[in-house]
Amino acid sequence: MSAIEIKVPDIGDFKDVEVIEILVKPGDVIRPEQSLVTVESDKASMEIPSPTGGTVVTLHVKLGDRISEGAPLIALEGATEAAQSAQPAQPAQPAQPPAAAEPPSPAAVEAVPSAQPARAPDSGADLTCQVLVLGAGPGGYSAAFRAADLGLATILVERGATLGGVCLNVGCIPSKALLHVAGVIDEAAHFADYGVVFAPPSIDLDKLRSHKSKVVGKLTSGLAAMARGRRVTVVEGVGKFQDAHHLTVETATGPRRIRFEKAIIAAGSEAVRLPFAPRDARIVDSTGALELPFVPKKMLVIGGGIIGLEMGTVYSTLGARLEVVEMLDGLMTGADRDLVRVWMKMNEKRFDRIMLGTKTTAIESRPDGIWVSFSGGQAPAEPQRYDLVLEAVGRRPNGAVIGAEAAGVKVGERGFIEVDAQMRTNVDHIFAIGDLVGQPMLAHKATHQGHVAAEAAAGGKSHFDARIIPSVAYTDPEVAWVGLTEDDARARGIQVGRAVFPWAASGRAIANGRDEGFTKLLFDANTHRLVGGAIVGTHAGDLISELALAVEMGADATDIGRTIHPHPTLGESVGLAAEVFEGVCTDVPAPRRG
Repeated sequence: MSAIEIKVPDIGDFKDVEVIEILVKPGDVIRPEQSLVTVESDKASMEIPSPTGGTVVTLHVKLGDRISEGAPLIALEGATEAAQSAQPAQPAQPAQPPAAAEPPSPAAVEAVPSAQPARAPDSGADLTCQVLVLGAGPGGYSAAFRAADLGLATILVERGATLGGVCLNVGCIPSKALLHVAGVIDEAAHFADYGVVFAPPSIDLDKLRSHKSKVVGKLTSGLAAMARGRRVTVVEGVGKFQDAHHLTVETATGPRRIRFEKAIIAAGSEAVRLPFAPRDARIVDSTGALELPFVPKKMLVIGGGIIGLEMGTVYSTLGARLEVVEMLDGLMTGADRDLVRVWMKMNEKRFDRIMLGTKTTAIESRPDGIWVSFSGGQAPAEPQRYDLVLEAVGRRPNGAVIGAEAAGVKVGERGFIEVDAQMRTNVDHIFAIGDLVGQPMLAHKATHQGHVAAEAAAGGKSHFDARIIPSVAYTDPEVAWVGLTEDDARARGIQVGRAVFPWAASGRAIANGRDEGFTKLLFDANTHRLVGGAIVGTHAGDLISELALAVEMGADATDIGRTIHPHPTLGESVGLAAEVFEGVCTDVPAPRRG
């Protein structure tokens, strides 16, 4: 009887990884999908399963070996017979987690090896699982991985060819790759003021697109490897609920019906398109803009929110002249106006026209460009011609397109799904997370909600009780805020104490040549606990986490001010702003005595 060689499969971006555990030995009879070895890279560890069953004849690896795709692992003999004997006579349902007298808390839920989705015992289903997750964005894959870590047989359904959803594939990650390039270009030009002059950049769009794609690929391939390592079954296709325990997925090879015990809906959102906008390659949403079809001479951004302004930054740096139209009376709504003024002062050179309180009323495709008409106080009298138009007018939740009503899940008129603190819908065993459950539509919110939903599905007492969710505009300068804003406090009649540390007094900001920003803290007028804060300046998005933690932990001005921050850093502006509030800061002019 001849032996067959089992080799390392495609494990995504994991190459030259170290074998840290060998899970079988010669003579073992193994079943299909049984793990053979555990490998570890600088990113994560994962188990590599056998594609078939049989008797282990030879081990080709030892502890400490470094392996990559195609490397031999073991030799198996009698694959067919052994595999059959190792399988149960009847298709089995995945084992349930051990029963407990009381549902365990998230910290007490023990991670156990996850069961594999089994073929359903009823003829109407192709697969069955304990937890089905619909949508593999940051919230969805986090929910699926957490459920698998808790020992639940998990299936992850994703319509795209790769995991990661909008964020990793056509949103947060590729946009940040391009914004980083734009930032370096702008910084290099700025260095001329210091006597370091670089030649004007030559832009190779093909290489730039390739760079963006490599960044995305590195992350998505890593997710695929982690899904395999956790034994999460991924089904590619568009999923719709058939009833409260079945989902049908339209795959490339035909429909597949999945029976689930519990489900987590993480189907995300889609970009809103203007109904009167014609279909033209020169009219794009954020996904189309990330494809970098060409660098226009004149570009219109419809919508003055974060997405539009970030993409406008990229195209402006690459050479486009910008115009922006916004229905409301300000750009970047949600952020306090003092932050936006700093951003505007740094970026006004990018714009030929900013039209606030203005509507887009008509769009026409012509051979010479896209002609757009406007109405409102700042609208030009005549239609304007543009080479490229970006529609960035918001996103719509996908609650109405997944057949949720067939499962009994209530979906609101706007497509949102109402949930409780455990992310549970009106149907007890079905949860929903992320963009589907309301604003803000942010990946980091969805990730935390995904963990809560998975832990609740496993019987835990997890609740989504975050006091605050930070927001960041990754423009230049960055604008970040968390908790209560001044505008909110004013509108709601809440009394707060305000402290600002100007970056013009920051040694690090001055040394960087970027002292236009500031750090602002808002404290409860009575308790002096931090209730909100905001930062405008370079790396504001990296700095805002300290404020988020301080609000969550109930820190007051003394706690923050007496926490020693390293010098010279931008981060120390947080501690110095707290000292300003306490009246003890020695890095700004002395407070008036009076």
